[in-house]
Amino acid sequence: MGADNAGKRKFMSNSANLGLPFIEAAQAQKHVTHNEALRGLDTLVQLSVIDRDLSVPPAGPLEGDRYLVASAASGVWLGQDTSIAAWQDGAWAYYTPKAGWLCWVDDEDSLITWDGSSWVDALAAMGAISNLDTLGINSTPDLTNRLAVSSPAVLLNHEGAGHQLKINKSAATDTASLLFQTGAAGRAEMGLTGDDDYHFKVSADGVNWSEAIVIDRTTGGVTFPNTTISGGGSAGLGAMLFWAAN
Repeated sequence: MGADNAGKRKFMSNSANLGLPFIEAAQAQKHVTHNEALRGLDTLVQLSVIDRDLSVPPAGPLEGDRYLVASAASGVWLGQDTSIAAWQDGAWAYYTPKAGWLCWVDDEDSLITWDGSSWVDALAAMGAISNLDTLGINSTPDLTNRLAVSSPAVLLNHEGAGHQLKINKSAATDTASLLFQTGAAGRAEMGLTGDDDYHFKVSADGVNWSEAIVIDRTTGGVTFPNTTISGGGSAGLGAMLFWAAN
């Protein structure tokens, strides 16, 4: 009966996407087909493999262990390059990936995808990432700080020539500036704050601000709103800078 059933199984229909066997009407030993389909689901759903660099089977695999067979496979993996190999019921079962399948690789902590001919990095395969609502790098963004980065430094590098950092505002009365903070409270700010003149201002508490330098957008003239232009010392230096600028 087992041999007859095995012969019938060759002609049974399989599901279109995962290739899981269907139980046919009046089929003997229906549990065999059912269990085979469950094993396929157990392997392919939430696909995660231990390694993808082995071309020969590992020694002593455990039930349910999964691998991506590397190129030039040999031994019992011969001819199974790029397949998903799962150790099930004391033997290797093989599954052929389809384009778009995702797989987590445990020993690399990486997510890869089958592009139709090879396993590739999933994020790279996505191409340009655009129109994201928020993005956090080692940080949690919010609706105001939609790009949030927590790191010792941020590098914005050239691509073979110059490099510009552009901060654009909609209207003259808006603000386009660089804000320096301590404990999330503003301490210094430079930029176009409320108009199109260039402002340098400081604060002791993040609430009350004092203008230090203002550069007129039309003439380039420099003023020091809170500097006394008389006497010597630092005030004298302020006066010298003022008269030099004007």
